[in-house]
Amino acid sequence: MIGRHLRITGRVQGVGYRYWFLGHAEALGLTGWVRNRADGSVEAVVQGADDAVVQIIAEAGSGPPNARVDQVEATEQPIDTTLTRFEQRLTC
Repeated sequence: MIGRHLRITGRVQGVGYRYWFLGHAEALGLTGWVRNRADGSVEAVVQGADDAVVQIIAEAGSGPPNARVDQVEATEQPIDTTLTRFEQRLTC
């Protein structure tokens, strides 16, 4: 099990990116969260099986049809055992 913190930049707000990401993360059995940031990017914490985390990071680079992803930054994130599902959080 691994954890990653993601910051996704580009045209990722107002295009359904968070909902798209949430659906993909749930389908992969990941726990964590996704939210918009005030700077126009999207931030997520994902944790789960190594291959599922690698897959969501790869998929994050495409997003839903109206999105334009410029960059996906992934950094190591300690596992948070209090996260039991994947959720959408409020904008920070």
